[in-house]
Amino acid sequence: MTDLLLEWQQFLTKQGATFTDEPIAQLTGFNGQEANSVPPSDYITVLHDFGLIAWNGEDAASFLHNQLTNDIEKLGVGHARLAGYCSPKGRLLATMTTWRKDGDIVLQLPRQLQAAIQKRLQMFVLRAKAKARDASGEWIVLGLAGNAATKTLQTWFPQLPQATFDKVDSDAGVLIRIPNGSTDNDAIPRYQWITTPAFAQEAWPQLTQSLTPVGPQAWRLADIRSGLPTVTQATQEQFVPQMINFELIGGVNFKKGCYPGQEIVARSQYLGKLKRRMLLATVDSIDVAAGMEVFAANDPDQPCGMIVNAERNNGKSECLVEIKVAATENSSVHLGSAQGAALQFKPLPYALPDPA
Repeated sequence: MTDLLLEWQQFLTKQGATFTDEPIAQLTGFNGQEANSVPPSDYITVLHDFGLIAWNGEDAASFLHNQLTNDIEKLGVGHARLAGYCSPKGRLLATMTTWRKDGDIVLQLPRQLQAAIQKRLQMFVLRAKAKARDASGEWIVLGLAGNAATKTLQTWFPQLPQATFDKVDSDAGVLIRIPNGSTDNDAIPRYQWITTPAFAQEAWPQLTQSLTPVGPQAWRLADIRSGLPTVTQATQEQFVPQMINFELIGGVNFKKGCYPGQEIVARSQYLGKLKRRMLLATVDSIDVAAGMEVFAANDPDQPCGMIVNAERNNGKSECLVEIKVAATENSSVHLGSAQGAALQFKPLPYALPDPA
């Protein structure tokens, strides 16, 4: 941990934050707030569980364009973009958000995957004029949600990003509009602010006048409700991008050139053989984790799907689950075994295509 990040963590501790110890300090909450309590509508959190890889060099864009599922060469300064990194078999090794900052192209992905993905990408640089660095110690990532966030952020960003994944830059850093966090009643606007630890400390008192500090569980829960999946260590190489709806939320460009696994991803798209999708569900259990299998009651001997992401909420769990679509049509679906807790499926905030 850099001195700046250590100072930032010490600052947060004085604000009531608590952290785990090993292997990387992770924010768990503020002021004794329960991890599975219902999040407020207007909140701020620190997304310590993300790592950042910054790429620079005259070939950086073309190199990443040839490695990732989305068009990096045409990534404009006013937009962020989802992208995936696949194995040669078309299975996702990581999902990430990408954007340009000054002369860098930044990849944001789970911190637990960052070092391994950076090392793997660097293996393929060869003669390309592109260099990567771990930028996790240079910037911190704040997640802000709610109408109060929209109003407060105008102090530093007079022109806010309007559409999903629009991006604006200022002396205060980078601000990206993130898919809304849906609730039972309305949609909560969300923003991701990437800034320096020093600037975050300066802004924190004003931010927390109108926004409640919470742990990152609230942000992950909003991602789930938005149908926004994250590949973690538990689910690496489990999914072709379409299996977790990644092309539906802008993470795959089918018009760009080749990348690892591109042929398999394209075949899944155009031959109409994909019969698995990611759905939103709730389950009466707090012991739900990415990588857990789910089973249909009418076919108990083999799993029909896998938990992609899960987060506790008020004694239950909300989750994204990759599943055989047919398994949900004529049977109940259960966690861990055909006798486990039943999943209750809910509509996603975007439409799914009809299965072939």
